[in-house]
Formats: sequence, structure tokens, C-alpha cells
Amino acid sequence: MDEIDQHILYHLENQARLSMTELGKLVGLSQPAVTERVKRMEEKGIIEEYRTVISPSKLGKQSTAYVLFRTRDCYPFLDFCRASPEVVECYRISGEYNYLLKILTDTIQGLEEFENKCDPYGTYMTLITMSSPIAHKNLVEGPNLLARAE
Repeated sequence: MDEIDQHILYHLENQARLSMTELGKLVGLSQPAVTERVKRMEEKGIIEEYRTVISPSKLGKQSTAYVLFRTRDCYPFLDFCRASPEVVECYRISGEYNYLLKILTDTIQGLEEFENKCDPYGTYMTLITMSSPIAHKNLVEGPNLLARAE
């Protein structure tokens, strides 16, 4: 991956709906050239997918929590997580707990109801978020425009 590919990724990470023509203008390439580079990064798995980020609060999901979970029955627990709409992320971790879940519910009461459904699978500790000062950080840094000006 060269600097142009990094520049392409930077723009796509910030606005995945850019047309290939617009993207080409931003990185100084023709539409066919930038399309080929994007296609190559998709084929290599560098670009995995394109998504729309939806505001949970606009959908009534006012409560966000992280649950550290310890279980001895991993497969039934994972089936439970896949079937639970409250679970939006699940990570296998090391240490005292073996899973970290991100939970979205309408209310704190909804979180309590979710926890009650978790009880048969093991033990857990819940961390309720108060705010998200850094909700998302890009993986690719922006172009170094100062370096080009020299």
C-alpha cells in the first residue's frame, strides 16, 4: 500500500458514499484509476465492507453498557448472544472474564432484564456508560499535506 492508497482509505473511512469520480479528484487520480485501486484493496481484504452508522439514541436505545462475562459453556452462551438483539458486539478476551459484550437497551430497566436472561450462562460485571467522549477514531490518518507543500 502506498501513500495514494492511504489517502483513498482516509477519504473512504470519513465518507464511504463518495463517488469514484469525487474520490479521484480528492486524491489526484482519474475515476478508472481510483476505482481499480479501491477494487484491489477490496479483493485483498483491506476494505472489508461499507456501513452506515446509525445513532442508537435516535432509535430509542438510551442505555449503553459493557458486560464482562465469565462462562464455562461458551457455545450455548454465544448462541444466546447471537439471538439477543441487545448484544451489538461480542469479543473473546483473556483474563478473569472470557467475553466482553456491548449492550444497547431502551432503558436501564431493559439492561436489568437482559442481565436476568444472562444468569444461567455464568457470572458477569456490568459497566454502564455515561458518555462517549471518543465514540470512534479512524484507523487511517489524514494525508500529510505539509509534506507535499515542501
